[in-house]
Amino acid sequence: MLQASEVTPPEQIEQDKVYQEMGLTDKEYDMIKTIMGRRPNFTEIGIFSVMWSEHCSYKTSKPLLSKFPTEGPQVVQGPGEGAGGVVDIGDGQGVVFKVESHNHPSAVEPYQGAATGVGGIIRDVFSMGARPIASLNSLRFGNLITGRVKYLFDEVVHGIAGYGNCVGVPTVGGEVQFDDCYQGNPLVNAMCVGLIDTKDIQKGIAPPGAGNTIMYVGSKTGRDGIHGATFASEDLSEDSESKRSNVQVGDPFMEKLLIEACLEVIHSDALIGIQDMGAAGLTSSASEMASKAGMGMEMNLDLIPQREANMTAYEMMLSESQERMLLCVKKGEEQEIIDIFKKYNLEAVAVGHVTEDKMFRLVHKGEVVTDIPVDNLAEDAPIFHKESKVPDYYQEYQTMPAYRPDITNHTETLKQLLQQPTIASKEYVYDQYDSMVQANTVFSPGSDAAVVRVRGYDKAIAMTIDCNSRYIYLDPEVGGKIAVAEAARNIVASGAKPLALTDGLNFGNPDKPENFWQMEKSVDGMSAASLRLNTPVISGNVSLYNESNGQAIFPTPVVGMVGLHESLKHITPSHFQNEGDLVYLIGETNAEFGGSELQNLLEGKYFGKAPAIDLDVEAKHQEQLLTAIRSGLVRSAHDLSEGGLGVALAESLFNGKGFGADIQVEGDLTTALFSESQSRFLVSIREADRDKFEAQVEDVTLLGTVTASNYLNVRNGEKEVITENVETLQQLWKGAIPCLLKSKA
Repeated sequence: MLQASEVTPPEQIEQDKVYQEMGLTDKEYDMIKTIMGRRPNFTEIGIFSVMWSEHCSYKTSKPLLSKFPTEGPQVVQGPGEGAGGVVDIGDGQGVVFKVESHNHPSAVEPYQGAATGVGGIIRDVFSMGARPIASLNSLRFGNLITGRVKYLFDEVVHGIAGYGNCVGVPTVGGEVQFDDCYQGNPLVNAMCVGLIDTKDIQKGIAPPGAGNTIMYVGSKTGRDGIHGATFASEDLSEDSESKRSNVQVGDPFMEKLLIEACLEVIHSDALIGIQDMGAAGLTSSASEMASKAGMGMEMNLDLIPQREANMTAYEMMLSESQERMLLCVKKGEEQEIIDIFKKYNLEAVAVGHVTEDKMFRLVHKGEVVTDIPVDNLAEDAPIFHKESKVPDYYQEYQTMPAYRPDITNHTETLKQLLQQPTIASKEYVYDQYDSMVQANTVFSPGSDAAVVRVRGYDKAIAMTIDCNSRYIYLDPEVGGKIAVAEAARNIVASGAKPLALTDGLNFGNPDKPENFWQMEKSVDGMSAASLRLNTPVISGNVSLYNESNGQAIFPTPVVGMVGLHESLKHITPSHFQNEGDLVYLIGETNAEFGGSELQNLLEGKYFGKAPAIDLDVEAKHQEQLLTAIRSGLVRSAHDLSEGGLGVALAESLFNGKGFGADIQVEGDLTTALFSESQSRFLVSIREADRDKFEAQVEDVTLLGTVTASNYLNVRNGEKEVITENVETLQQLWKGAIPCLLKSKA
């Protein structure tokens, strides 16, 4: 715990190396002294520590992020401009979307950690001038066998529901996966999607105009969340429980007022720029706003609305209290802004002004307490190139013979797979979410992709968030390709054209060369897939140091993707729709079980090679299926992922309509049913459309038909290998997670 304070002399700060407790190294402290031409004081050290943290500066990951393709005809605004990226969806409209992590806060205070993660990403989106229309989340936990993991799981879900349901933004989709590597360090990634008229796009800058006013709006500043950005840039340990004060506290009702006020204020000519106070709070929003514009800023901290007495400059600048925004307003037109916020019972206070000297200057109780060149905090923060080393385990796995599971009872294996927590129904989770608020949700959680219609138009937006970290652990480059490809498959299966993606790069400690190699290779794979599938990276987030007691998580670069249905007629369900429809498999199946759910079930660990992926084949299958959907030939489409064809067949029957299926598979039965080969879809079509479908789509295999029997029947040659009641399978699938939560740890 910090023993020093604002009255500690700069000489003592240096002597006692107080800066190390704030997350700065000796080298970084020396760099700061050189920049300042003097020893920094306590508040200045605090400001540098949060702005130079990995969470704010991306000082380790920037060299890798530059590899991502970020341009395309659909991109209106890419990374680095404002809080999120924007893609064009026609009619003068754009979609704003971004993913953000709240991993460390959720590990020590799961309810508020998850809740404020949702609130923060929603603010990122409406600070761009977009109305938030949907939220998604990507969650990772340890296996549900200990009381601690069950507590984290329950509280994170309650936090997402508690905030999202009250703020009035539907939670429409997501994913939850379970593996031992997340036991001490859960991952909580929140994604928000917003709709905007592209003429209304806002940027978080304070353009040239010395004297323009800086205004503070929203909640008062408290002592919650101080050093949250630094906390997110260090490993979790046994001491992390003591850092609950680093976790913010959210107020969704205040956020709802703030959304409406900000969406009104963007139409005011008095407004110049707007920025959310997220990680590093007032420090990051103010310094980034000034630096991006090539200007400076001066603020009087005595004017900051405070909810606690006797707050110091250090506390005010490093607080991450929620539901706060910073505005740049034309000088002399402040009253117009004040009046707008007053309608929503929100305070708007002038706290500073833009300067020409490119300095970040703070005044408190009549004294200058901070005077820092602003570019050194933001645009010119240091970048470090880390050492990279191929891990020994990777080299071992690459030389292993292919893993071939030995299965004698395929019906029982299918039942067990459907009860694996990563595959099992997440109804327990999404039943707690309000997915229908705003009344535009077409497909809610549980589908391959969520779908939200654009009111007043014949179009809809598809969205998904996905990542199989097991593949990335086995082979980061191949797994990175698969992460992007699988997200795109989800979008295509819903009948939409993939447009772009946002990434949430969750990794371990980058100071360990093996971890940095995982980052490098994952980004290489993701970049290759993004380029080939024409889904540029328009925004994202990096979360490193995801380790607990020295053990890193699997590399987990989450992919959030958005696509466009050019007509509502193209929206395609993932479940079988009619008796007599033909069932087809698109794509080739090989014996690929490395990193599979079957390997996890049988061995309790992952090893060997990840499934191979050919991006040209992937692109072909996606393009041809989308063409067939737009031609009206496809009744349902479902991508194949964990558990392979067997699980996909069962899931396609879980729609309560009493359907079954008669299926014929050839060759090795275990491979046919449970391999996780890539670039595959399960689709159903009308029998009358068979010739047209087969003429449009290559690499297809007719598997059988949809029946009214309520039984899944699978034959292999002349042998009946699975005959099981669909309701029985569905009950096992739906009941798995509730049963695990009720069982005694």
